Amino acid sequence: MTWVEPEKWYAQLASFHAAAALFLTDDAGRILLVKPTYRDHWAFPGGYVDQDETPHTAAARELSEELGLALPIGDLLVIDWASPAGPRPRALINFVFDGGRLPDAHHMRMDTDELETFGFHDPEYCKRLLPARVAPRIDAALDARAKNATTYLIDGEPTPPKR
Repeated sequence: MTWVEPEKWYAQLASFHAAAALFLTDDAGRILLVKPTYRDHWAFPGGYVDQDETPHTAAARELSEELGLALPIGDLLVIDWASPAGPRPRALINFVFDGGRLPDAHHMRMDTDELETFGFHDPEYCKRLLPARVAPRIDAALDARAKNATTYLIDGEPTPPKR
């Protein structure tokens, strides 16, 4: 192998985007989803990770911006590698953190420029509201929370078990 200048080496490496979201439930086990103004589908509270920002920090920032909440960001529940799709030419690494359990609406203040609405829904209904590639994160997050472990998905599909 030939030595390569660092700037050339790094320029040839794969690049991808990252997003961070929170998995929040109420006391009845319903899951909090938001309906962005700029999308046709619902989503977990969250968004893209900015330059020089960690996924944890991005999740907290997005929750504050979207719903006016400042909550501790819990354990990483799900990592989902989303291959390039549609207009997105790069892969997207999705980090889903445990946001805990909230009683009722927990004094949320919705940013009406960013969100049309939000609500707590039962897991099966959430799967119908979310895009098909995102819906598997519901079961993955529930399972990860129950097992106190992180689940790794590729395009919404569980990775093969370790041998």
